Amino acid sequence: MAKIFCLLALCCLVGACGSGNEKKQTTASKNFQMIEVPSILDNPDDRAAYIGKNYWRNFDFTDTSLIGKPEITEQAFADYVHIIEHMNAETAAASVKTTLSKAEADTAMYAHFLDLFEKYLYDPNSPMRNETLYITVLRVAIGSPKTSEAGKTRMRYRLDLAQRNRPEMPATDFAYTLASGKTGTLYDIDAEYLILFFNNPGCHACQETIDQINGSETVRKMIGDKRLKVLSVYPDEDMKAWKEYLPTLPTHWLNGYDASQQIKNEELYDLRAIPTLYLIDRKKFVILKDAPFGEIEHYLTQKAEK
Repeated sequence: MAKIFCLLALCCLVGACGSGNEKKQTTASKNFQMIEVPSILDNPDDRAAYIGKNYWRNFDFTDTSLIGKPEITEQAFADYVHIIEHMNAETAAASVKTTLSKAEADTAMYAHFLDLFEKYLYDPNSPMRNETLYITVLRVAIGSPKTSEAGKTRMRYRLDLAQRNRPEMPATDFAYTLASGKTGTLYDIDAEYLILFFNNPGCHACQETIDQINGSETVRKMIGDKRLKVLSVYPDEDMKAWKEYLPTLPTHWLNGYDASQQIKNEELYDLRAIPTLYLIDRKKFVILKDAPFGEIEHYLTQKAEK
């Protein structure tokens, strides 16, 4: 419910909750007219569903000149993504389907909207990245006559990868090797919680993540209480670089590498971006996938207090 109130507050800022004629959107562009939510819809869920279904009502999907005007189309799209990410999963998915259906009015515009969905929901550097919503995009696009066969092949590949190691699914098992030569598997690790940390030598973002994990009071406490372990895995093949990098990793972690290169060659995990973090429970079900450390720390802090 709190997310819905946040959503409605945002829509008020862009003119969605006014009581007069439809207003021009101020956060996107003066040329993008935001919808007005009927006052008769006083239930937050109903209002959210209305916004999701009608957000693009005043946008002309047949006007391909708008493709070259990011100050209108892309800014409106960025605001749209920010809105739907506050909706419940079912309403957000329905909105994505409606948007792509409207975009089918023109082949070029449809392709542009697929590119925007990719940029905002799939790109590993996007702060709005959302795999759950992008899975909906992929499924809709695969079934659309507007998507080329080459595009469908690419999207089937992405969908297959995205559906691996999802939250509430069993994590894929793999073997790792420590510097001592001792081997183990993910499923051999006995811990209430496990942070799985894929990283590379020479990666600035990896070092930042190491510092965040190692500096976390919650992590220190849960490791000390034997409730949490950290498995650091190097998935590539430059062993010289990894051995030189090894002293930067905390010695109380399990620091290993993939000697068989199975993780990379068989794409057991989606490693489009490094570092990549997973939080896994005792039964080896994924709790958080490809999550920023702050999200993992927040979850663990809540559990540590119980």
